[in-house]
Amino acid sequence: MKKEIHPDNYRPVVFKDMSNEEIFISRSTVNAKETIEIDGVTYPLVKLEITSSSHPFYTGKQKLVDTAGRVDKFMSRYGNRNKNK
Repeated sequence: MKKEIHPDNYRPVVFKDMSNEEIFISRSTVNAKETIEIDGVTYPLVKLEITSSSHPFYTGKQKLVDTAGRVDKFMSRYGNRNKNK
C-alpha cells in the first residue's frame, strides 16, 4: 500500500435510516455535525434518507408514493377516456 494517500481518521460512525429509524455502526471518514450516545459511547451521527433496510429492492416491498393526490388527479382527467367511446 502506498503511504500517505489513505485517510487516517477512520472511526466508528453511526448511520441512521430516517425512514424506519434503524441505526448501524460502521467505520468511516465522513464528517458529521451531530452526535449520538449509544451504550455510554458518543459517536458521530449521519442521517440517511434510505438504506438497504428500507429500500424496496432489498426489502421486496414496493410503496406507492402519492404526493398531493397526483394519481387521483390523473385518473380524474384521463382515466375515464376509454369508457365514453
